[in-house]
Amino acid sequence: MESKGNGRIEVVGMGPGRESMMTQQALEALDAADVIVGYTVYLDLLGERFAGKELLSTPMKQETERCRLAFAEAAKGRSVAMVCSGDAGIYGMASLMFEIREELRDDAAGIDIDVIPGITAASSGAAVLGAPLNHDFCVISLSDLLTPWELIEKRLRAAAEGDFAIAIYNPSSKKRHDHLRKACDILLETAEPERACGYVRSIGRDGEEFRACTLAELRDTEVDMFTTVFIGNSQSRIIDGRLITPRGYRL
Repeated sequence: MESKGNGRIEVVGMGPGRESMMTQQALEALDAADVIVGYTVYLDLLGERFAGKELLSTPMKQETERCRLAFAEAAKGRSVAMVCSGDAGIYGMASLMFEIREELRDDAAGIDIDVIPGITAASSGAAVLGAPLNHDFCVISLSDLLTPWELIEKRLRAAAEGDFAIAIYNPSSKKRHDHLRKACDILLETAEPERACGYVRSIGRDGEEFRACTLAELRDTEVDMFTTVFIGNSQSRIIDGRLITPRGYRL
């Protein structure tokens, strides 16, 4: 790959995918791009507005190949948008793009990378559910494809011990159908069964649904990879069917 030196890559967080939930900065980056690169499902979510753009994709689990594809296009002097669901820097492609550029070294010289933030599932899901993250919180993924389960367990216990509200990404899949139950069992070592929790499925997409529940109820709930789970802290409550974590203001 020989770079002309004047191409650029913008790693774009597209939120849930609906245009109304993209930032103006993200829309402008996609409008200005010569080519849009992304996972097939994310490209499909872009809709008619970008149907006339050149769209390049790779299947799931080919993230590295997707990044190399973006650099190959930018090396031609083109403006490239690499799209990610949610926020590109939160379980997204932003860090990998910088790692690939470091690996390519001279071949990527002159190719600038900008990261365009998007609405991540923690914030968009929290808005649907109520206000579960209104105090200190952390975000933990239950996917052990890139992170050992032992480390995930350690982080869950630390979050529970610190009394953080928790947003849980990737709570289940066909191969990890019991991971949420295992996570709840770990949290129940510290938290009471009545701890206020909730989940949102298909945030910002067709079929969106949510439910507030207790930690004990959550343990026995079937979820999928399109679900984001919220665990309250010790002060969280369910008010009128919504999960609320108080900030501590005086009433």
